[in-house]
Amino acid sequence: MTSLLRLTSSSIQSTVTLSARRTESHDIPNIVGHMKYDTERLFGRVNVIYLLEKANLAVTVINEKNIPVAHAAFVDYPNWDFVDEAHWESYLEENYDNVRCTPLNTLFLHLFVTTDEYVVDCFHEIMKTVFKTVPELHFILLFVPSQEDLGLDLSTAFVPMENKGPTLQIEYSLYVAHRHQYRPQLYVRHARVEDHDDLTPIFARHNDTLRETYGDYFLAELIEAQDEENIAVVCEDDGFAVGFMSVCSEVNVQLLHDCFDLGPFHGLCKPHPDDILKPPPMPVDTGEESSSLASEKEESTGSQDKDIQRDGKIESTISQPSHTGIISIKGSVQSKSSDVKEGLQIQSSVELPLDKDASKISKATETLSTISLDREAFHPVYKGAVNAFCIQLFCIDEKYETRSLDFLNVVFNLFPDRDFCIISVPHMVPEFHLIQNFVRIIPFSNCTLNQELYVFHRSGLLKSFLVRAARSDDIPSVDLLVKTLELNKSILDDVDKYIEARRDPDGTPVKAFVAEVLDQIVGIAVIRNEVDIEYIRSHYNIEDFIYFSHYQQEEHAHLYHFALNPIFHHYAKHFMKEILRLAFKSCLYYPIYPQPEEGKFQNPSAHSLTSALHYMVPVRPRRQIVYPLEKLGINAPSKEVSKDQLKYALNHFNRKLSLEPKVSVNARIVVVGASNVGISFLETLIFCPHLKFNNLTLISTHGLPGKGESNNLRCLINSHCFNEDDYALMSLASWIKVVAGKMIGIDRSAKHVIVSNNKKVPYDHLILCTGQQYQVPCPTGADIKKLLTNREVPNTSEQKYTGTVPSNLFLICDDDDTSMAIKWLKEKVVNNSGNVIVYGNTIDVYTTTESLLSLGIEGNQIHLVHPPAVSNVTSLNNNPIEKAVQKALARAGVAEYHDSLLAQWNEGDYPDPITFASFTTKTKPFKLQCAAFFNFTNKNVDYDAFKAVNDACLVYDGRLVIDTNFHTNDVAIRAAGPLTKFSNIYYANEWTHINFSSKEIGFQLAATMLNLFDPTLEPVFEPPEDLDRLIPMYKGCKIQGGVLPGKYNYLHIFKPGLPGRLDVQESQSNYGMAITTGDAVKGTYFRIHINQYSMVETITCFSAKPIPASNYICLYGQHERLLNNLCSRWREGLITNLYSYFKEPWALAIFHDRFIDLKKELRQILASAEDEDIPSMEELIRQVVEGELTLYERPKTYLKRSYKNSIHKRLVEKSILSYLDYNHYHLPMFAWPGIV
Repeated sequence: MTSLLRLTSSSIQSTVTLSARRTESHDIPNIVGHMKYDTERLFGRVNVIYLLEKANLAVTVINEKNIPVAHAAFVDYPNWDFVDEAHWESYLEENYDNVRCTPLNTLFLHLFVTTDEYVVDCFHEIMKTVFKTVPELHFILLFVPSQEDLGLDLSTAFVPMENKGPTLQIEYSLYVAHRHQYRPQLYVRHARVEDHDDLTPIFARHNDTLRETYGDYFLAELIEAQDEENIAVVCEDDGFAVGFMSVCSEVNVQLLHDCFDLGPFHGLCKPHPDDILKPPPMPVDTGEESSSLASEKEESTGSQDKDIQRDGKIESTISQPSHTGIISIKGSVQSKSSDVKEGLQIQSSVELPLDKDASKISKATETLSTISLDREAFHPVYKGAVNAFCIQLFCIDEKYETRSLDFLNVVFNLFPDRDFCIISVPHMVPEFHLIQNFVRIIPFSNCTLNQELYVFHRSGLLKSFLVRAARSDDIPSVDLLVKTLELNKSILDDVDKYIEARRDPDGTPVKAFVAEVLDQIVGIAVIRNEVDIEYIRSHYNIEDFIYFSHYQQEEHAHLYHFALNPIFHHYAKHFMKEILRLAFKSCLYYPIYPQPEEGKFQNPSAHSLTSALHYMVPVRPRRQIVYPLEKLGINAPSKEVSKDQLKYALNHFNRKLSLEPKVSVNARIVVVGASNVGISFLETLIFCPHLKFNNLTLISTHGLPGKGESNNLRCLINSHCFNEDDYALMSLASWIKVVAGKMIGIDRSAKHVIVSNNKKVPYDHLILCTGQQYQVPCPTGADIKKLLTNREVPNTSEQKYTGTVPSNLFLICDDDDTSMAIKWLKEKVVNNSGNVIVYGNTIDVYTTTESLLSLGIEGNQIHLVHPPAVSNVTSLNNNPIEKAVQKALARAGVAEYHDSLLAQWNEGDYPDPITFASFTTKTKPFKLQCAAFFNFTNKNVDYDAFKAVNDACLVYDGRLVIDTNFHTNDVAIRAAGPLTKFSNIYYANEWTHINFSSKEIGFQLAATMLNLFDPTLEPVFEPPEDLDRLIPMYKGCKIQGGVLPGKYNYLHIFKPGLPGRLDVQESQSNYGMAITTGDAVKGTYFRIHINQYSMVETITCFSAKPIPASNYICLYGQHERLLNNLCSRWREGLITNLYSYFKEPWALAIFHDRFIDLKKELRQILASAEDEDIPSMEELIRQVVEGELTLYERPKTYLKRSYKNSIHKRLVEKSILSYLDYNHYHLPMFAWPGIV
């Protein structure tokens, strides 16, 4: 995985400026180049790639010219293999005196290389960086062979550790570097007025709000006003105050009770006999989740832990029953019996319980459930005294921010009767280091407080957090820990399997680990060997995070159960790191299965919901090739790769991630509309591995897509952006809240969206992508008894229907609408008489008609009525396909009417339900009996969305007006998709987002938002004014697919642009050529359009057999020469069936998801120069095209000869062979260097 942030920078001497960052893969050649004899003498023979893969932290130092000058790698076990990596602690205790090293506070140096010029400076910079990056680290150890000398560079940092007894003969000497040499703990004391001068510049660097509000000397006045309830402390370094914290014992707990679900924390109050904790009884299950990387303070365990612990405090905290609040991963309040069918439904985000009973976990197959409004309506009543104090003001110099936790040990001692420290911060404030150790509390849905609340328990300061293998005598304690969990029996059974046999009944090795604090078990984890690693590798992009070839199969583990008392949530990442070390593993995988049917497990091996999900990274799924298995035979991929199994979202953790921080974003981002644009936007955000968005909210009429009843019938054409498998692979519900409702208003001043039932959803950034929907048609009102024609009736297409909406009128806008319509038709129409009228001109009328026929409705009951066309471009825009569809409709007995305008329902009487529908035509009107009416006309912005936008004074000109960066006239509101249009200043009114791929637009929208939150991205500068007047042209293809009448499978892939008649386009001189095979009526039609630049621009398939759509989408934008010289083979008559042609094995490499990366790599090779005096192939082609060279042969011959004689040919061949070799599990039909 690429590095996240530059860790630190400093000027060590006036002449040397060095800075440190995380090591990246492209540093490997430089590291190897710096290795010399002394490196091998001290560290042994090191495989650099392997070491970087297994290192917990690798640091590179660069100079002012950005040239790497030093590298170091740190791992959590010794650098020589004379001692077992899982038992080095006992080795140190047996052989050395006064050992205070624990896995929590110790790392081992495994490699250090540098240039001779910067030896001491570089190592000093590396040590400062490491101790700053890992706050809980206090010792860095180094083993070297006893006969070797450390050398100048290392001897300045390391001192030898005293071994036990003077005569002890050991093969390796142990050296240690201490924190206090580089980043010592800060001394914390009471603030004094004279600290004002030191602290004022620190506050000024952040903002001037306090000074402007309270005056220049507000800090001195605050310090001077201290009393028993308000105390100020500072931390100092070398006599100077570098940080400030003001704490107060007065806490408005009632306000917090009203706004936040503090039940698991006993409302931040002392227990009292009169407390009312329980709502009406209901079946419950709970879960817990953790937040961010810990930064601890103490150098060793032992006496400090005893000072922090008060008699029985941890035990009482862990064992004390919580109230029946139920919290699951990301804090979703869950109830198996609560299923809110109407009104507002919310799936909430990260929330952490405190007590053992609150740390209940659920299975991964049950991702987020909706909050029961009944559950949220109950608020416990607490009668006890306040048990918390609050941080009122906090500031620390950026140089020392990782030592922020040093304050807490002191401030807890100031309030010995309080167990909780709380702090609230505005949503838009980036998460600073102090609160990364706190527990984020989830607000109630009706919370009006524009703050995030964080809580820390005093027991969280304990350092005696030990992870070890489970033992048989742990069973009672584990049982006590998990007895209230839904899957407690499954957890205990797996622990029993480990203790009894160390493996599953099927032979898969099992390991169980417990986390222990002061001899009490506070966590349990169960892992198994990952037996499906080949499937995972081939179906998920785990190679975004690891070099797979450098891992043995047994190094991959599957995390099944993980339960940790949330008091110690900040140790969750350390818990996982220890699991890897003790189990000799390098990677953990955790699946999240789709929402199961109510009351059922989706799979027999249910996973308990892990509290560690925050520290794992979501892994993007890979697009799979659709293999022609009957053609491949023995050359087909293995069953481990090609097997079809239940789809799941995959999360991953490895050694490199164990000390990699995540940036939590608390900004409230509200997306209105579960359109393809909105889902693509959310997908892009949640798959950012180093960002964690805590407040993503989706407002959608039907909630998350992909949750409806599964059926193969679709009324709407498929855009091939997302399907049910894609939703399962994303597991959006694990990361976002969902409000099921409709936006009816926007309050821009208060920054909240008003949803149906007048619920308010606050936002910091609002994303509008509601799209366009089919609207209720407005009948012309013409009396057909007067025999009126279309010319004689008014045009009502732009009018809004204001009457009663008939119950048997169906407006299909998404799959949920389709499911409801199908359910209604099965009850009312199937096997009964009655006509179904399908009204419209779009392609959706054909897919709906086929769905009705497939449902069992007779063709003579279906009437397909087309209104007058508003464009000369038909919905199919292909004459052979249109004729085939017409014949299919005729065979099925479907009646078709053209140029027909809806005149009246029920002859103008009360329209609900519709029993008759009358239409006017160019000639004679007609009337049809009607049992169900499907409307596919008048697609427009929903009226409620328009009214909300218009009433909020957002500029609306037929559609919501945006600029090229998706901004509306409100800086906090962005919009995208068919809802929008570009501002008139661009003079491009005919171009809107509807002309482009929705998935690409959603991705680009997310990219503009990431610039606000992602610290790894370069700052974006405003474009020049002339470029700011150009609208963006997105390049991704648009896709239409579906099943048309006659059970024909239809797929149309085309270039974004303005629609035009196909026959007119073909008549243009620059059209290129079209290759067509097969017959549409027979269901063998395949047409591919090659443009004037020999690139594939359009693909149209019309087949009686299923179409491998994901394969054919890969053909778009490819050069025809890449498709096995498609055009020349066509001209030679060698291609008679394009379906068979693209099933040939050569095409599968093009369908591979990493083929685009190969193309980029080859392009880079051809663009690189072999030598300064020899131009690259790209430059050579440019010179030939522009006539800069005098040639005595044909240009093509010259270029071929130049390429053959250059180094590029060998590099290109090597790259292609490496591609085939590396991906042979997907492409076994190709020979690769290992088998020839």
